[in-house]
Amino acid sequence: MSQALPSVSIIIVTWNALDLLKKYLPSVVQNSGQAQIIIADNHSDDESTLWVKQGFPDCTIVTHDNNYGYCGGNNRAVDAAEGDILLFLNNDVEVTENWLLPIQRSFLDEKTGAAQPKMLCYKEKSSFEYAGAAGGMIDYLGFPLCRGRLFDSLESDLGQYDEPATIFWASGAAMAIRKKLFVDLGGFDERFEFHMEEIDLCWRLQRSGYTVKYEPESVVYHLGGGSLPTGSPRKTYYNFRNNLLMLHKNMNNSELNKIISKKSMLDRLASFQMLLKGDFDQYNALKKAHKDAFNMIEQYDLKNESELPRPPLPELDGVLNCSVVVEYFLKRRKTFQDLC
Repeated sequence: MSQALPSVSIIIVTWNALDLLKKYLPSVVQNSGQAQIIIADNHSDDESTLWVKQGFPDCTIVTHDNNYGYCGGNNRAVDAAEGDILLFLNNDVEVTENWLLPIQRSFLDEKTGAAQPKMLCYKEKSSFEYAGAAGGMIDYLGFPLCRGRLFDSLESDLGQYDEPATIFWASGAAMAIRKKLFVDLGGFDERFEFHMEEIDLCWRLQRSGYTVKYEPESVVYHLGGGSLPTGSPRKTYYNFRNNLLMLHKNMNNSELNKIISKKSMLDRLASFQMLLKGDFDQYNALKKAHKDAFNMIEQYDLKNESELPRPPLPELDGVLNCSVVVEYFLKRRKTFQDLC
């Protein structure tokens, strides 16, 4: 007898984004079968919930009393989820027919903890999308990257990532995870606010003995760029700050000390480049990110926060034995397949 597919609850966090709901929610409702669809509204005042109630009465609506952002909005909606699998979906994602089936099948493997679909660009559907592309990886210094996207270089989808793969992290724009595992791990760390919260969660998931999968037969199209646009000093701040938080949360102390010295050198080079370009807003954002990160690391004692095992990074799935910064900027290798 074939094994029954796990049930799915799709959670879509939104805040004053009625136009996006009107454009993208119909595809989710039409193509998601029996999945429960939860709209987690972060205290909007643009009649988003009224529109959903009138047009899609089968959707579950969770109304928050404040704007809790991505992490908090999702965390607070989980109690309403009835499915075995949670699928966190951005409100600017168009999904395709039968997109959920490959994701559901991946969880028939009891070691699969999380999964993501192939993520293509909504505006250029033959190109991979910035936020998740063909699955997230990480280099040996803890720098995140995507198959199909290195920094601002996006690859065209030519079938090069059409095989299922084990990856390091699944994109928060379309991330599926076992509900029990999400709850047991404490959900998204709301201290991150923006960026890398899903990478941190997937790292903790791997530390718990589970794997993260990329399922190319599941295809979605992501608009992206809505919260923090590329080049924003605020984006720079969160990227550098949260990367340090993530490393201190998940690495053992011996490995961490070695990594931080090398990473600090690369960060100093980045700050020097910002100064050469006269981009003082970016420079100040990086400087503030380091200061705030180490204050938070000390405040929360992140090195000793979790009782989960802290295996060396190379022992985990989806880790590159090279620096993507060196490969991309110095060796001029612009695609994932050219690395290392």
